[in-house]
Amino acid sequence: MSARLEAALHAGRLELVASPHLKGPQSTVRIMWTVVATLVPVVAMAAWSFGLSALLVIAAATLGAVGTERLFGQGGSLADGSAALTGLLLGLTLPAGVPLWMALLGGAFGIGFGKLLFGGLGQNVFNPALVGRAFLQAAFPIALTTWPIPGQGWSRWAGDTFALPLLSGGADAVTGATPLGLMKFEEVSTPFRELFLGTTGGSLGETSALLILLGGAYLAYRNYLNWRIPVSILAVVAGLSSAIHAVDPAGFPGAPFMLFSGGLMLGAVYMATDMVTSPVTNAGAWLYGAGIGALVVLIRLWGGLPEGVMYAILLMNALVPFIDRATQPRVFGTGRRAAT
Repeated sequence: MSARLEAALHAGRLELVASPHLKGPQSTVRIMWTVVATLVPVVAMAAWSFGLSALLVIAAATLGAVGTERLFGQGGSLADGSAALTGLLLGLTLPAGVPLWMALLGGAFGIGFGKLLFGGLGQNVFNPALVGRAFLQAAFPIALTTWPIPGQGWSRWAGDTFALPLLSGGADAVTGATPLGLMKFEEVSTPFRELFLGTTGGSLGETSALLILLGGAYLAYRNYLNWRIPVSILAVVAGLSSAIHAVDPAGFPGAPFMLFSGGLMLGAVYMATDMVTSPVTNAGAWLYGAGIGALVVLIRLWGGLPEGVMYAILLMNALVPFIDRATQPRVFGTGRRAAT
């Protein structure tokens, strides 16, 4: 080191740091809270459809996630917004009538076992919100598959909202089947307009495909998500379902129903695109999205449950490290063997 550089270093005018030396204006905090902001219209639509119960369920799930992050997370991790986003997404995957203690428990489980157990933000393999949802689905299948009918009034409780743990609240709620359940078990179709606007039974996040698509378009414009993932998911679902429908139109629904029913839009736009649990390469994003789309169709049409978005995303989350390795671009000046 020259004498001039050494003098500048000692005088505090020269800072030696590792790359990257040029950083963009975006940050984890800004990205997370922007995603949360785009979900506000979806939450508002859920509240309009299912009343106050929807807001309480989402708040309970968020409280469970944020509280667990506060108790067991690293210092300052609460401010990055990832825990709040996890709780919000989990709440949107739940029925409006689920007891609040279940939503709270799901949020805590999602953060604890889906994120912190792996080492915190950036280390988890599976989407934490879906980990919480999978836990609740396995532990309380009846509560998680009891669907209140929308439009029952703002102040009318949608189910056992205030039930104590392991007890029934005895609420008088009107429930019904989801469009996917009606199609799978009763072969009854739902009008496209109701599916697109979300005026059907289902989880809170099935309230409006239009609002979800608008939020996703904004996030893609800001480069906060890889647009290739939702595009590949929706394209494969549309292509596969159209081909199967063409073979047996009476036995299988067509592409519009498969695209706009259930939680596919929420999963494709907000769940599968999680930066931590999705591939880092563009080629990997196409492969990852195609795998999710194919699994959704297979589970919906031939699985035991009417919906398969959650399981499809979690299964493909497990394959992301292998997808990244297989699609890693060749290092400049080396052969393919050296790149791996």
